[in-house]
Amino acid sequence: MRLSVIISFLFISSLEPLLAQNAYVRLGTQAYADGNFKMAVKQLEKACLIDSTNASSFFMLGYSYYHSDNFVKSITAFTKKLAITPADAYAYYYRALAKGRLGKDVQQSAAERENFLLSAIFDYSKAIEIDDPTDTKISSFYQNRGLTYRDYGVFKLDPNQHSYDKQRGMRALKAAIDDLAKVLADNPNRADIASLLDQSKEKLAGVVGHH
Repeated sequence: MRLSVIISFLFISSLEPLLAQNAYVRLGTQAYADGNFKMAVKQLEKACLIDSTNASSFFMLGYSYYHSDNFVKSITAFTKKLAITPADAYAYYYRALAKGRLGKDVQQSAAERENFLLSAIFDYSKAIEIDDPTDTKISSFYQNRGLTYRDYGVFKLDPNQHSYDKQRGMRALKAAIDDLAKVLADNPNRADIASLLDQSKEKLAGVVGHH
């Protein structure tokens, strides 16, 4: 076999993984854009297997896992995304959403639920810290952190849980009230937030003995 033929063969062989990876990314991106998250997962898993440095593919994979109700794998994908690009507020935000869903899952142990809820609060806080304060999406960061603080407060105040802790529960409810009040101040017409804020205040008042 002539040298030129061998070189051509080696060149084509070296391109095959790249071509395959590009095809998986293209198909996965299209499925992601179409909202076909099951198909997006199928394609993007292959893309990320070939290229573990593609931050965009890991973000789309994490988002697609989340919308396929696979929260554990969603967390893993966003964690890999953040290992590549650590200053991504939205990756923290969506990873927090996945952790929050697991934190409310009664099938998890109490220790696991607490860990997921606290970890979600941490991720929301990182998203708020990193994000541009003028980003309109930041209101969702505060809103969901507030809701997670509320969930954690209710969890810690459940007398049926071995992890019952009145003081930590009250602090969490106060933090929830602060976040929800901020969202309402920025969006005064949000009747849903006003209702959640009233419920959180009522819960806190009940704990401290004022009705």
